[in-house]
Amino acid sequence: MILHLDDKPFESIKNGTKTIEMRLFDEKRRLLKENDIIEFINRTTNESINAKIVKLHIFKNFEELYNHFDKLKLGYSENEFANFKDMEAYYSTIEQEKYGVVGIEIKLI
Repeated sequence: MILHLDDKPFESIKNGTKTIEMRLFDEKRRLLKENDIIEFINRTTNESINAKIVKLHIFKNFEELYNHFDKLKLGYSENEFANFKDMEAYYSTIEQEKYGVVGIEIKLI
């Protein structure tokens, strides 16, 4: 599967600090399985990296997901405030209620 990322989360995955990719658990993401390979493509540079899915963590919404993981694993820096509402820029609360969300635990390969 191919997933596109903005520059900051792409670089966080590339440097190994972001190990949880957060997405809506819609039809596309329901096809994912442990050990699948994801190709992440940087929207800015078109650079790509590959990661293997270690585990899929399913939650009702991003608030639950954020409460479960350390903010560094989600791609925030130590001095940033991690707020689950940040994800509403990408996925509405209605979409979250309909599908749920997934934290895709990854490891670079």
